[in-house]
Amino acid sequence: MKHRIQTGLDRLIETECAQLKGRRIAVLCHAASVASDYRHITQVLRDYSVDVVRCFGPEHGIWADAQDMIAVDERSRERITGAPVISLYGTDEASLAPDASDFNGVDVLLIDLQDVGARYYTYIYTAALCIRVAGQCGVETIVLDRPNPISGETIEGRMTGRDFLSFVGLWPLPTRHGLTIGEVSQLLSAREHFEAKVSVIEMRGWQRSMYFDDTGLPWVQPSPNMPTLDTAIVYPGMCLLEGTTMSEGRGTTRPFELVGAPYIDPFEFANELNGLKLPGIAFRPIYYQPTFHKHAEQTIGGIATHVFDRTQFQPLRMGLHFLAAVRRLYGQHLEWRTEVYEFVTDRLAIDLLFGCEDARHEIDGCASTAQLDSLWRSWQDESDAFAQARKPF
Repeated sequence: MKHRIQTGLDRLIETECAQLKGRRIAVLCHAASVASDYRHITQVLRDYSVDVVRCFGPEHGIWADAQDMIAVDERSRERITGAPVISLYGTDEASLAPDASDFNGVDVLLIDLQDVGARYYTYIYTAALCIRVAGQCGVETIVLDRPNPISGETIEGRMTGRDFLSFVGLWPLPTRHGLTIGEVSQLLSAREHFEAKVSVIEMRGWQRSMYFDDTGLPWVQPSPNMPTLDTAIVYPGMCLLEGTTMSEGRGTTRPFELVGAPYIDPFEFANELNGLKLPGIAFRPIYYQPTFHKHAEQTIGGIATHVFDRTQFQPLRMGLHFLAAVRRLYGQHLEWRTEVYEFVTDRLAIDLLFGCEDARHEIDGCASTAQLDSLWRSWQDESDAFAQARKPF
């Protein structure tokens, strides 16, 4: 039997939500905000007669039923608590943060979000923006902590460059940050001087080396294209494909694990990638048909990822080499996405994802494997510095 940890929500239940009684609560939550007994946080709060006066929904909506970068209009009431729902992912950048007026009549902001440990995943920024505005309004924040599903030990990637900040990197963090939602919330609040009162109800029994399947907790997909832990493990590398016209597997049952493009010969490509002997991963040639999103209803060639040693696997390094291999084999067929990306119009999406221009320049210049690894190692120097800076949190 696997060890079962207690999340922040589970520990709140232990006290029958005592610290929330008699206070007016705003809740930032989503579909994965569930207790180990599968109750959603809204059900838990109703069961213990907590006065929920407002609900905030992040990207994908409070029930994770909207696809990526789709504006969510939630002018409704949450069905269990009856509280009005405010979307924090609309049609413009201003919609990403709550208004000060949204905290009128609120005593406590309660945050319960399942993150996946990668800088691109936007829930950590929604949490931070809410904490900042709540602090400005004199509202206390309580974060219910949850596991980093890809462990809290490994850090990978450079810090987001200040010229490349966006909603996939709103403040400088490494690509794989190794923090929980509670830890990253406190780090950003302190480092970016939010002047907010933030406390965390910590987990019980969690160890930094744990992956999600070590926790004994039920996996509930936190967004439509994060169906499994396997998806989360490759995501810090394969999310880079959002910065291209390649398919990152949306429209399949295994997004980010099945990736490809119409011009790829899957057998040639898998052979090239496997020849790199990247640690902990193997690539299998496939054909697939996305039902929606890029190249919808077309049969395209690509690869399936198989991580056989997740403790050795380096997802960002893999993603860097993956894109370089596409450029090397298929030349100008590899196209960088030029459309507006996460409300940014003056930077390429791939640069926002890498947090710099260096990687794109190296890929376009057909850098050697050794040159790419040298670039990746230079990023690790920043990761090492971040490992020290994060210790207090």
